Amino acid sequence: MLEKIQELNKQIQDFTIETKEQLENFRLEFISRKGKVTLLFEDFKQVTPELKRQLGQDLNKLKVAAQAKFDELQTNIGSAGASESKESGLDLTLPVVPNTLGSLHPLTVVKNRMVEIFERMGFNLSEGPEIEDDWHNFSALNFPEDHPAREMQDTFFVQKNPDIALRTHTSSVQVRTMENEKPPIRTISPGRVYRNEAISARAHCMFHQIEGMYIDKKVSFADLKNTLYHFVKELFGPETKIRFRPSYFPFTEPSAEIDITCHICKGKGCNICKYSGWVEIGGSGMMDPNVLKNCGIDPEEYTGFAFGMGIERVTMLKYQIKDLRLFTENDIRFLRQFKGAE
Repeated sequence: MLEKIQELNKQIQDFTIETKEQLENFRLEFISRKGKVTLLFEDFKQVTPELKRQLGQDLNKLKVAAQAKFDELQTNIGSAGASESKESGLDLTLPVVPNTLGSLHPLTVVKNRMVEIFERMGFNLSEGPEIEDDWHNFSALNFPEDHPAREMQDTFFVQKNPDIALRTHTSSVQVRTMENEKPPIRTISPGRVYRNEAISARAHCMFHQIEGMYIDKKVSFADLKNTLYHFVKELFGPETKIRFRPSYFPFTEPSAEIDITCHICKGKGCNICKYSGWVEIGGSGMMDPNVLKNCGIDPEEYTGFAFGMGIERVTMLKYQIKDLRLFTENDIRFLRQFKGAE
């Protein structure tokens, strides 16, 4: 028994390792539940009483020595690993990088700012479904039956159903608001809309709009102009110029498109403004009496104005972004630039 203890002690002290696998082999061979040291304790039960005291002390010393050897080998292999990490440029002693908070998408930042400006002017917020029926998306808004917007090449219809489509504007939310509320009504409707257009730097099949309307007694075009003048100055700065150009929309009469000085070229001319120095940000006009009548509002008693703007277009101008496709590509290099924007 004594010879076995001495032989095993020599094996333990002479054991060397270079890898973690060899360290595990040492543990399994000597100090595991089925290792050589444990088996010696099983043999110790058969030793005669007069030898147990001396052999017991030697066996306990062997057990302590085996554990100490294992701890030493474990420390050495850990130091070697740290040295390899340092040589490779990886310092395992550094604290971990904490999780960092993300940021709002630039479209969300601008939408929130637009909503904030209009809310300060007394507009409330209204929302509606993105899948709409023909009445709310077209008919109630005075679109004629042969209007191009009703064609497959301009609108995404659901399951080829001519009565159900992805909304082409958030004016459908205004129709729902007029059907369920009585004047005076002052509301804005931000949301995502869809049109069957080719994707380019200036256009996309999916984009965001914010539309607003004000209905009350004796509402005039001057009220519309003053509202939009105030909005543009608040969002783009007091030096920004705004102009109204006569236009046509089925749901407003008279109608006007809203232009502001191009913020990318500062009015000098670029590909975004088509070298005119002006960029259209939306449309506006006095609500057509037929629209009011379709929604149960007496056009003899009430008048109103409406306007709509593309949030992507406004964001491009505000942050001087030249390609609309960047908003939907989720390129982290692009999105990180707006971390402090909110």
